[in-house]
Amino acid sequence: MPLESRKAVYAGSFDPLTNGHLWMINKGLELFDHLTVAIGINPDKDYTYGVDERLGILEKSLPKVSNISIAYFENKYLVDYATEIDASFILRGIRSAQDYEFEKGMRHTNAQLKNEITTIFLMPPRNLAELSSSMVKGLVGPIGWEDHVAKMVPAAVFEAMKLKH
Repeated sequence: MPLESRKAVYAGSFDPLTNGHLWMINKGLELFDHLTVAIGINPDKDYTYGVDERLGILEKSLPKVSNISIAYFENKYLVDYATEIDASFILRGIRSAQDYEFEKGMRHTNAQLKNEITTIFLMPPRNLAELSSSMVKGLVGPIGWEDHVAKMVPAAVFEAMKLKH
């Protein structure tokens, strides 16, 4: 396969971006010639941070390298977005058996829609396997939340969380 076709997209809501997401992004940069980190917008979902806030946080948090792009997409399937940006791979994280079952189903559905797009699954290290955006948001509020959350998210996210809460 020619090098120019080794482009991947790593999509998520990133609401907020966590250290688990950063691990996935850094591994994606090792595996692919170009990685697009894309915020997928679901109109039926309520977000803590608007798309512009999340794009700004990604910009501040991601490595400053030439083989990464930051974008967002809405009202389209991820496989269609991948095709639109000439990505041949979708990068997904698997933290648990439940993640695996969900992602396996999505992989098969995506293959029916666009068989030329390959889904790649990565498992994070044990210390990141339980980390999720929902869990991080659930910790915010009680006295001392800052001490816990600061260890789970990039500095730019932590600063945004302190401003919002």
